[in-house]
Amino acid sequence: MAIIPQKQLFQWEEVEQLGDLERLSLVLNYLPDEQLMKTLERERGNGRDDYPVRAVWNSIVAGVVFQHQSIESLRRELLRNGQLRNLCGFDPAKGQAAVPPSWAYTRFLKLLFARVEMVNAMFDRLVDELCKLLPDFGKVLAADSKGIRSHARPRRKDSPRKKPDGRRDLDANIGKKTYKGTREDGSKWERVTEWFGYKLHLVVDAIYELPVAFSVTPAAASDITEAPKLLDEIKQSHPQLLERTETWAGDKAYDDTKFITRLWDDEQIKPIIDIRNMWKDGEATKLVSGTRNVVYDHRGTISCVCMATGTQREMAYGGFEKGRNTLKYLCPAQHYGIECPAKGQPPARHSRFGGGTCSVKSCVRIKLDEDRRVFTPMARSSYAWERAYKHRTAAERVNSRLDVSFGFEQHFIRGQKKMALRCGLALIVMLAVAVGRIKEKQEEHMRSLVWAA
Repeated sequence: MAIIPQKQLFQWEEVEQLGDLERLSLVLNYLPDEQLMKTLERERGNGRDDYPVRAVWNSIVAGVVFQHQSIESLRRELLRNGQLRNLCGFDPAKGQAAVPPSWAYTRFLKLLFARVEMVNAMFDRLVDELCKLLPDFGKVLAADSKGIRSHARPRRKDSPRKKPDGRRDLDANIGKKTYKGTREDGSKWERVTEWFGYKLHLVVDAIYELPVAFSVTPAAASDITEAPKLLDEIKQSHPQLLERTETWAGDKAYDDTKFITRLWDDEQIKPIIDIRNMWKDGEATKLVSGTRNVVYDHRGTISCVCMATGTQREMAYGGFEKGRNTLKYLCPAQHYGIECPAKGQPPARHSRFGGGTCSVKSCVRIKLDEDRRVFTPMARSSYAWERAYKHRTAAERVNSRLDVSFGFEQHFIRGQKKMALRCGLALIVMLAVAVGRIKEKQEEHMRSLVWAA
């Protein structure tokens, strides 16, 4: 917390009973901002201190906590709420005169833009603190992105690029997201959404639903381009967390051979990533290398085809063999007790595979290298994969919390630097609340941004 020597007009115990202000005091108490405060105060030097650095900073944090859409909205609340002014650290003797004017906040935000790396360092320190407080923090990670619309209008292609003036948004661009599906009658549907603005890329702990890494890009940036960068950032800033990670969940936007391969081969993290059907039209199955009658579809479902009758049966998953880097599948006849006409019979003269004996003795081992997108250390056809993939929704809930609890549905932020700072502050507040709840023995409320003790 930015510690402020000040005159008290009432006892601190009264502040603890102020309801909504309890949230702010919790965040300020556990925000690792002392280094930033000392740096900004040192830069101010012996200049005028009409609006103290720590009080202005605390009020900006208050604006994030209380979902103010603009500085003017925050200023109106400070002018109205003397208790909030006192908690932020403004001189109570000055009353409303202690509230900084708009230009003072503009200058202060420019100082923060110049020290954005120190703001990001606060995020990293809170993540490290959670690693110490929660031994399983980071065990299950999930990635997702969310579009953030800008209220500015897109710049026309034929218009000259103007210098930033705080009103135009010259950094944003147009993003598109396509949704596809199949109706009950078998017909295909497709829906495309567009927005002008930015995209927030998030990696979260899926168990505690708390952020681990983030980045802000123009809306057109692809998720799979940012995912390796976020993985690099986690590896560099939080190597102890990455050592705990067992799975990484993501939707089809993260379906990429290089990324999936890197997760397992380099980091020993099981990729739980949905897959796109990129096979040619009409191609339902492919033959597994080295077999005569074992096939798989684009989702990794393994089946054997009876050499006598041509009947196709799904094989039972037998687990992942890490030493061999193979997936084991069991003969359905032996595993399910099904009578197989091909067992004990001479090789078929005619079959869809040209005849021969069955490739399946008791089991078949399939190497991950058969197709790194299709075959992953946790088989896509297993129940364990389905359960693990549900963790992906944790990232969606964190994104939704940013809209509902931090006001990103309605905002007046323009410019990528401003958007990155605003997103960073929101995520820092989210982490500070979690750290505060844990240390105050309120673990059940660590994700709550509105509950007051």
